[in-house]
Amino acid sequence: VQLQASGGGLVRTGGSLRLSCTASGRTSRNCVMGWFRQAPGKEREFAAGISGSGGITSYADSVKGRFTISRDNAKNTVYLEMSSLKPEDTAVYYCASTPTPFLLRGASAYNYWGQGTLVTVSS
Repeated sequence: VQLQASGGGLVRTGGSLRLSCTASGRTSRNCVMGWFRQAPGKEREFAAGISGSGGITSYADSVKGRFTISRDNAKNTVYLEMSSLKPEDTAVYYCASTPTPFLLRGASAYNYWGQGTLVTVSS
């Protein structure tokens, strides 16, 4: 399975971005997918996750109400809509998939990772 993340860039505080993650190879459309982020000098942290059907989502408290995760299984793509962006959202964002049916927040549960896309929010 290969995951390709895209959509990062430079945006001002209060702005919006949409990240995409497209899966290819031996994919499973029922895989739980997650978005993680890693800011400079900090550990990778969970941002949002979505169940295989898309019916269940989970968000870190720091992004709840501002980020929305969704998926289009026909396109093997997961999205992360980010709005009201803050400088503290600046990070490399990674998408990941896990073979477990559970929407977990720990990075160790995810076995396939995209290459990351940089989001920079200027103040």
